[in-house]
Amino acid sequence: MNDIDLPVLIVGGGGAGLTASMLLSRLDVDSLLVSAWPGTSVLPKAHLLNQRTMEIFRDLGIDEQVYAAGTPQAQMTHSGWYAGFAGDDRDTGRRIATIEQWGAAGSTPEWTAASPQRPTNLPQLRLEPHLRRRAEELAQPGRVRFHHELTDVTQDADGVTATVLDKDSGETYRVRSRYLLACDGGRTVGPALGIETEGMRNVARMVTFHITADLSRWARDPHVLIRWLHLPDTGTAGVMIPMGPDHWGPESEEWVVHLNYPYEDERSLDDEAVVGDLRTALGIGDHPLRIHLISRWNLEGSLAERFQEGRVFLLGDAAHRHPPTGGLGLNSAVQDAHNLAWKLAAVLQGHAGDPLLATYEPERKPVTSTNVRRSLENALNHLVTTDLIGGSPEAGAAANWDNLRRAWSGRPQDEEYARSVARAIASQSMEFNEHNIEYGYTYDSAAVLPDGTDAPANPDPVRIYQPAARPGHPFPHAWLDTLDGTRLPVMDLVAPGRMLLLAGENGGDWIEAAAKAAAATGIPLDAVRVGHLDGDYRDPRSTWTRLRGHTDSGAVLVRPDRFVAWRAVEAVQDPEAELTTALRRLFAH
Repeated sequence: MNDIDLPVLIVGGGGAGLTASMLLSRLDVDSLLVSAWPGTSVLPKAHLLNQRTMEIFRDLGIDEQVYAAGTPQAQMTHSGWYAGFAGDDRDTGRRIATIEQWGAAGSTPEWTAASPQRPTNLPQLRLEPHLRRRAEELAQPGRVRFHHELTDVTQDADGVTATVLDKDSGETYRVRSRYLLACDGGRTVGPALGIETEGMRNVARMVTFHITADLSRWARDPHVLIRWLHLPDTGTAGVMIPMGPDHWGPESEEWVVHLNYPYEDERSLDDEAVVGDLRTALGIGDHPLRIHLISRWNLEGSLAERFQEGRVFLLGDAAHRHPPTGGLGLNSAVQDAHNLAWKLAAVLQGHAGDPLLATYEPERKPVTSTNVRRSLENALNHLVTTDLIGGSPEAGAAANWDNLRRAWSGRPQDEEYARSVARAIASQSMEFNEHNIEYGYTYDSAAVLPDGTDAPANPDPVRIYQPAARPGHPFPHAWLDTLDGTRLPVMDLVAPGRMLLLAGENGGDWIEAAAKAAAATGIPLDAVRVGHLDGDYRDPRSTWTRLRGHTDSGAVLVRPDRFVAWRAVEAVQDPEAELTTALRRLFAH
């Protein structure tokens, strides 16, 4: 097989790698993706796709097919807690409580105001084939290669040299690239470069079952996606999630069931034993079920000590590993790629200096560090809830049931306990309503120019996202009208790889300045005026006017990844000089 010389080598074909491939292709950057695996993931994990990720998929032209394949909105609005699943006791399967999740699947006012995209639910083994097909459509022929394994990597001042094994033919070939993206889950590239990871490991051992079974006889509440099962008969706990693919909710053909074990419990390693535990936990006896896969994984949260080593960048699980609680892992991986791709394109196409790439780590590492911490906190909070509800293998089924029934007995002596259980379950909104963590994260780097304003005060920085067009913040959502009355989300004004200047209705000087600044710097830049009555686009609900943070003669500058880079509160004496200086600083000219 012939050696290859190209701008970017991507190692790994999961969510981070495939997203990076698609984004770079869309930006006219030639890349090669190699994955050691024969195909995309077979694991039924990483199922939540949040609003930010679905915006990126909208950019890539795959959001509608992901929505079509995923859980219908009405069947993923809540999480539920139950007293077991099936069995002989009269209270088996009783619902203890439910809470809304992800803004009732993106239908609440706060979530519809944040983005034109809603979250959805599609497990990794069904998502990644969509990503792979789209990556192959966008890339040059032969640029997405599965069953090709990186075996060696070195770098120098000018680029990266990799040796790749074609595992089908047994041949090796050399790839020379300007940059390498390590999206390999931390298996190869990071260790080869001596990059260590730090964090909490081996909190528990989890066993996951992907099964086909008709459970509609016992499954209740079609609006509930995730079922948290407290199992008095065994004194343990489990989690159930429908997997579709043709029907969802109680009628789902496939399910995922998670059982947790102490890390040191070797029973978790015995297939026959854990299958027995599965049947016992569900209480379904010899009811027919087919097991597609049993997978084991450790509950952990870790972060790479650095996200960049010379010309190598770490993305996704290579840079950060999360417990699944909160669904932040895959979403963080997709968003890593979104942050880095436009910067690579800007440097490779001569619009920016190399220091722009050095903003990847200071922007993404704090965000993903928060995500790892929040995921661990969510997991530990579930353990607190489980301990409160009570039950243990040693106590026995009768005692466990007696304890659990206190949550709904209605007796005066159980009132305090019932209130504590309800409060503990409600506290899990820290996982299922962490809107500011998912969507409102901000950046602070040389690719953001502060305007001297303070961040909005936030009474709950986990649950409450407060949109603002402040430098470093995500570009706020607003619906705009074209002059012919067509309505579109303001995010659609940001073209691939191009900066966007939005001026107020009296900001004509900024529009003229933008054309001159773009010519002087060579930086791709679009400019429009937005106002309630006047401008290139109208703000019919005054949403953008409320959020922009500048007067009708001011302007904001938005990056290609839709984060605000700079803001002028009002008109200035020399807008061309002001804007040219800002662009040169942002792009490290």
